Amino acid sequence: MSKMRFFALQELANRQPVDVPYPSGNLSDYYGDHVFNRKKMQEYLPQAAYNAVIEAIENGTPINRDMADMIANGMKSWAKTLGVTHYTHWFQPLTDGTAEKHDNFIELDKNGDVIEHFSGKLLVQQEPDASSFPSGGIRNTFEARGYTAWDVSSPAFVVDKTLCIPTIFISYTGEALDYKTPLLKALAAVDKAATAVCKMFDKNVKRVGANLGWEQEYFLVDIALYNARPDLILTGRTLMGHSSAKDQQLDDHYFGSIPPRVTAFMKELELECYRLGIPVKTRHNEVAPNQFELAPIFEDVNLANDHNQLLMDLMKRIANKHNFTILLHEKPFKGVNGSGKHNNWSLCTDTGINLFAPAKTPEGNMLFLTFIVNVLMMVYKNQDLLRASIMSAGNCHRLGANEAPPAILSIFLGKHLSHMLDDIVERLNDAELSSEEKRQLQLGIGRIPSIIQDSTDRNRTSPFAFTGNRFEFRAAGSSANCASPMIAINAGMAHQLREFKAQVDELKKNGLDQEHAIYKVLRELIIASKNIRFEGDGYSNEWKKEAEKRGLTNTSSVPEAIMKLNDPQSREVLIGEKIFNENELKSRIEVDLEKYTKKVQIESRVLGDLAINHIVPTAVIYENRLLQNLHFMKEVFDEDEYKELCANRKDLIREIQHRILIIKKEVNDMTEARKVANHLDNDIDKAFKYSENVSPYLESIRDHIDHLELEIDDEIWPLPKYRELLFTK
Repeated sequence: MSKMRFFALQELANRQPVDVPYPSGNLSDYYGDHVFNRKKMQEYLPQAAYNAVIEAIENGTPINRDMADMIANGMKSWAKTLGVTHYTHWFQPLTDGTAEKHDNFIELDKNGDVIEHFSGKLLVQQEPDASSFPSGGIRNTFEARGYTAWDVSSPAFVVDKTLCIPTIFISYTGEALDYKTPLLKALAAVDKAATAVCKMFDKNVKRVGANLGWEQEYFLVDIALYNARPDLILTGRTLMGHSSAKDQQLDDHYFGSIPPRVTAFMKELELECYRLGIPVKTRHNEVAPNQFELAPIFEDVNLANDHNQLLMDLMKRIANKHNFTILLHEKPFKGVNGSGKHNNWSLCTDTGINLFAPAKTPEGNMLFLTFIVNVLMMVYKNQDLLRASIMSAGNCHRLGANEAPPAILSIFLGKHLSHMLDDIVERLNDAELSSEEKRQLQLGIGRIPSIIQDSTDRNRTSPFAFTGNRFEFRAAGSSANCASPMIAINAGMAHQLREFKAQVDELKKNGLDQEHAIYKVLRELIIASKNIRFEGDGYSNEWKKEAEKRGLTNTSSVPEAIMKLNDPQSREVLIGEKIFNENELKSRIEVDLEKYTKKVQIESRVLGDLAINHIVPTAVIYENRLLQNLHFMKEVFDEDEYKELCANRKDLIREIQHRILIIKKEVNDMTEARKVANHLDNDIDKAFKYSENVSPYLESIRDHIDHLELEIDDEIWPLPKYRELLFTK
């Protein structure tokens, strides 16, 4: 075997778990000790400054400069107790990660002496160079100015020796260059719209917040094996590799005993999460070998999203200490389950009501039913928007496979709740309800808690499943920023709730009482959205046919899915709810298309290099060995024996030569297709060309390489194989 592969396997054989000493005492003794939370604020801020922060968090009240100076000084004083030397505005540009520029607290006083200083001005706003971040044409490349502004609702935290301050990131003209800015707008929109609907039932509701519980799936690969796979290093996935004889078919890894090295990694990761106030709760083996999952307790969407972004960075750094590499690509290994990031979403009032949880009274369940039905209609109307929010170069390999929902959007409610909606449609009609009919209807609605309790099973093939008190959007990819689907879901819900209330108000103007008006509109929505409800196997071919009959969309092309952001319905939500302006929406589409194009471009170049410079030479070496063997056999055996013995050997040589020629030709054709696409000026045309003319070669070339892996002597195969990558101990 190649030297790199040999030494990687030798190094792997000597691995031992890294000892991780846990702090003594209770979890509460160190939980959040690296976070400038309310407890720390009370300790380090004057009362007036503390009140200003709380008022800003809860009511959006602006913080004046004097208060900002006091807050900055208190924040610095706390950070210094942890040995902090630098601070940074921590933000989420339109890349696959976070960004930070570290500055020391050092300044010069009027006498030229060095002092440590951190002002309110530096806390509230900074001006990082924005020239190299994706902008989608919002600004010219030579216009470098961008601004980060403090997000007071997300607490500052310390990583290593740096104080990190969560911020939004905007252009010089005030347009969003990040994920956080539109997310905050979407959360504000759903708060306003949901509160208005809630007040129809309960005047005491003053605010509705959105909660998120993400489930992060990931793979761990030994770092030595990772370093021996250029495709993993450069693209995050294996561009070639024949399946292992044993992978996940026995289901023996799922929820199995966690390997000691992995446990050590998980322990340190959890410890760092707790210190940073990330409430991780669950860890377990996932379905594929070397695949795992981590999940926290639900939090406010904005904070939960910040925590997930921080977690992905922590995972990478801590994995290295344990001689692992984290793979967050949605499909790093062909033939086994890929990794998702399930987004569990709910809406809760400031009075303590989960709007997706059944209540103890018919009145409470009417509120529950109102929000459930509006979710149905939201997903039905915004299938393309939701799909666009999770579609990427990585996730397109996972969607529709046996471990992930298809690109077709549908909602699973459970058969009992679904039947109840149908029953409501039958009971309600355009005529005035009699007292007996109202009583029967209320009795049925009152049974909702028992209905939910009796149908707690969930449909893992559903992209958008109701799971008792929340909806689980399973289609998001493991490397994704949760903000993207959360923007689409919350903005879509805000738009739907506003329309719902407008319809009810219009009926009230025409003389219907509020209760009857709500019933009437709900009935119409249940009927209109019925096609989005599906209780069966979302992976089956029968569902694809059925979905087409229902008029549900099924877009598997990444560029085509992204372009749906510009469709009238998506625009009505994103621009209508003021999540984006025209320039911002246009820029998002361009950034997403460009990101897709570049990722396929990189994969194409990496595959071409590996094929021509690693695989083909290895195949030629083995082919020459076989030819030499044939030559020597001819000297030993007589002609009849030679013909009989060598028939299969010649077939193998011809097979190898055939695949070598095809690989070389297809790599050349792929390169030419890439050149043609690269000469296009329009980002849309370029993305479609890469999707249609370049991407197919990745699978075709791979197929020939994977066959060669089976045919060539294992001793000289240059890259670690799946059986080695997937079964790290």
